[in-house]
Amino acid sequence: MVLATGSLLWGCGKEPVSTPPSATDVTVMTVTARNTPVMFEFVAQTQSSREVEIRARVAGFLEKRMYTEGALVKAGQVLFQMDRRPFEAALSSAQGQLAQQQARWEVAKATLARVRPLAQQNAVSKMDLDNAVGDERQTQAAVLAAQGQVRTEQLNLGYTTITSPLTGLSSFAKKQEGSYLTPGESGLLTTVAQMDPIYVNFSLSENETLKYRSEIAAGQLEFPANQNFEVEVVLADGSIMPDRGRVDFTAPSFSSQTGTFLVRAVVANPQGKLRPGQFVRALAIGASRPNAILVPQRAVLEGPRSHYVWVLDADAKPEQRMVEVGDWNNQDWFITKGLQVGERVVVDGALRVFPGAKLNIVDSAAAQPAADADSTGHPAAAALSATATPNEGSGTVSRRQP
Repeated sequence: MVLATGSLLWGCGKEPVSTPPSATDVTVMTVTARNTPVMFEFVAQTQSSREVEIRARVAGFLEKRMYTEGALVKAGQVLFQMDRRPFEAALSSAQGQLAQQQARWEVAKATLARVRPLAQQNAVSKMDLDNAVGDERQTQAAVLAAQGQVRTEQLNLGYTTITSPLTGLSSFAKKQEGSYLTPGESGLLTTVAQMDPIYVNFSLSENETLKYRSEIAAGQLEFPANQNFEVEVVLADGSIMPDRGRVDFTAPSFSSQTGTFLVRAVVANPQGKLRPGQFVRALAIGASRPNAILVPQRAVLEGPRSHYVWVLDADAKPEQRMVEVGDWNNQDWFITKGLQVGERVVVDGALRVFPGAKLNIVDSAAAQPAADADSTGHPAAAALSATATPNEGSGTVSRRQP
C-alpha cells in the first residue's frame, strides 16, 4: 500500500527545469590603427666626456698635495706642488749664461763696427774683417741659444706647479709627499674626469639591428630624421634625469669581442648626479610605428599553437582568432597580423569566454589600450611601469613577446 502510494506520487511530479547559463560580463575594444611613438630601453653605463691623466712633466721631489682627494676641482686649480728650488737655481744659471752671451755679442758688434770702416780704407786685411763678422754672428747665435735655455728652465720651473686642465671630479693621489717623480709611465699622479656633460654608452646587438632594419623596410617602424634620437636617463632608484641627451656617436663597426654596436649619447649633468662608471637605463626616444594596432595584454591569450584573442562577430558572439604579436608597449601588445581595423575584441573577462558564449558588454571605454590614456603623460613613467611587468623581453620599452 505504501509502495503504491509512493509510485503514484512520483508519477504525478513535474520534470526538473534546467537553468540557462547566465551571460558573461566582459569589456570590449574596437580595433584602431594609429601612429604610435615607441621608446627603446637599454642598459647603459656612464663615462666621463673628458678624462685627463695628471702626470709629472719634470723629474723632482713631490713637496705637497694641494687638493682634497675625490673632490670636484676647477680648471687651473693647483693639485700638486713639486720642490721648486733646483729649478729656480737652474733658471738663475741659464739667465747668467744669457747675460754672458749678450755681453760677448755687444763686444763682437763693437769690434765689427770698428773693423768695417778700416777695411774699406784697406787699413786692415780682408781676413780681419771676415773674423770680425764671424765673431759677431757666432755671439748672436749664442745669445739665441741662451735665450732658449732660459725659456726651457722657465717652463721646467712652471711644471713644478701641477694644475688641473679642466673642471671635473678628481681621483685619489697615486704619489705621496716626498716621492721622487719622473716623467713617463711612473709619473702618473691622479686623474680628473669631466662631469658635465657626461657620456652614456649602450650597445645594440646584431639581432636587434637586423630586426629594426627589416621592420623599417616593411614600413612597420620609423626612425627620426638622421637617427636624431633623444635619450632619457633613468637611475637605479627609478628617478629620471631632468635633462635629455642626444645620440652623438655610433661605432662604424660591430665589436669583434661582443658582437654589439656601440652607441653613445651626451647628456647634460650640471648637478653631478651622474658619476663615471654608473649603470643606468637609457631610453631612446623618437621612433614610431605607423598604423600600428595595439591590444591590451590582458586581451591576448596563449594557446597550444599560438596567441589568440576573442573577436565578436556581427551577432556579438565570440570567435577565437589566432594573432601574431610583436613587442610590448607599456601595458599593450602590438598585433602584427590577425586583426582588422573596426573589429571588436574582448578585453576583460576573456578567460571566461568560449565559442558562441552569451556575453554582457559592461564597459567599452575602459578596455581601450593604455597608450591612449598615457599619451599626454611623461614617457618614462610609462616605461617604468613596463619594466615592472614580468616576463620582460628584448630590453626595450617596446618589448618583445616573452
